[in-house]
Amino acid sequence: MKKIEIVHNPDVSGLRAMNIFSWPIWQKEVSEFPWSYDEQETCYLLEGDVIVTPDEGEPVRFGKGDLVIFPVGLSCRWNILKDVKKHYHFG
Repeated sequence: MKKIEIVHNPDVSGLRAMNIFSWPIWQKEVSEFPWSYDEQETCYLLEGDVIVTPDEGEPVRFGKGDLVIFPVGLSCRWNILKDVKKHYHFG
């Protein structure tokens, strides 16, 4: 099973090299919902606190300042504990 990758407080120069700050922004209020990934998503959280629980796996927690990579084929449940604002990219 592919796992969610989390890089806590990544180096800003690396983020700039990935052009993250030009990616679209997604925002979501405190909520809980199921989600599945048809393609890989990479995101960088500007705000928020989240627990994502894969259908087959252990919960992972991440938040403001984290770079997160969700693998293609992942089905999970998002639990947003603090409003999220993130840059994101699919593919």
